[in-house]
Amino acid sequence: MISTRDLAMLPDIGCLHLLTQSLAMLDAILCPEWESRYYSFNAKWGAEQMMATMRNGSGDTFFLLFQPTGAILKGFAHEAPMSPYTFAPPRVWPGVLETIPSVFASFLTEPAIVVEETTFCIWCTCHDTQWQRGTIQFPDHPDPDGSEALLAILDGNPRTYQANAEEYNEGSVNLDAVIQIYNQQPLTNALVGALNSDLSLADVSRDREEIGYPG
Repeated sequence: MISTRDLAMLPDIGCLHLLTQSLAMLDAILCPEWESRYYSFNAKWGAEQMMATMRNGSGDTFFLLFQPTGAILKGFAHEAPMSPYTFAPPRVWPGVLETIPSVFASFLTEPAIVVEETTFCIWCTCHDTQWQRGTIQFPDHPDPDGSEALLAILDGNPRTYQANAEEYNEGSVNLDAVIQIYNQQPLTNALVGALNSDLSLADVSRDREEIGYPG
């Protein structure tokens, strides 16, 4: 399982970029109302920046910034033992943010990500060969910062998305269509209809443009 204690299975930056675009495109088709979606992607977040986000509606989030110097992901699992709210006054767990490279300094001051609500943070600069995290003394817990739960979707397996979407939507989700979007296949009316018979290609054109799909 992917977690901050074992990042070996987390895809590299390029693959993660495409995967998070696919997740956002799938959610845009299955959940036409933006407020109902878990996954979003903004291909024009800033100058040479793209942002992938996850919100589960229960207070858990992650924000993943892509830029020429690398990528950084900040997560918040509100019930995790490493929640800032375990301290009085609240503060981010020691070691989580202190050693983030300076190339990501603007990320930490971005109001949208609410850096005060952080239980884990990982990054990979264009010079790194693997994902990094700070030096942290983890509390004794199976998933102390909530990263194992929140990052599970990033395993690159279409069945992981299918299972989660079927549970959330309380209905079947076409696995072949999920696989096609994981593989960044061009959208067609048939592909959109296989996931949501109430929508056409034209209905998701604005979302597709914002997501930048296919990447």
